[in-house]
Amino acid sequence: MKHRLFFFLFVLILLAADQVSKAIIAQKVAFLSSKSVIPGFFNLTQIRNRGAIFGSFSQSSNQLVYWLLTLTSFAALALVIYFFLNTPTSERFMIFSLSLILAGALGNLTDRIFRGYVIDFLDFYLKKWHWPAFNLADSCISVGAVFLIFIVLFKRKAKCIPSSSS
Repeated sequence: MKHRLFFFLFVLILLAADQVSKAIIAQKVAFLSSKSVIPGFFNLTQIRNRGAIFGSFSQSSNQLVYWLLTLTSFAALALVIYFFLNTPTSERFMIFSLSLILAGALGNLTDRIFRGYVIDFLDFYLKKWHWPAFNLADSCISVGAVFLIFIVLFKRKAKCIPSSSS
């Protein structure tokens, strides 16, 4: 139980960092404007993403799209919470990856519920090539997902390989 409490606190810290960073950007960077941090590579740019990953569906003003995205987010969140609570505490790397995904999902869902959109602001680019703007919550989800894929593909497979000493 003590280990799970540590991961729960980790989720809360990441959620707080995500929400504080978005509040600062909302206050300090005007909507659709940028502040250069590393010229030619990185800006802080306030984007309001009403859609899903990488801005898909963000141009839709249809309320049905908003509600479908919100309900899908709740369903995904429920699934992550289920696995987070039911993964044995001995599987710390798995719980760590689920914690990252949980924190990110909560961060973006909080925005969607209270703002009606998600604030994205980390804008990386090289000349004319821009990576879609993202936020700390997106980073948590992406890193957690990569770790989860690694666990599923490599760590779990190793447990299924019979020992050569038998």
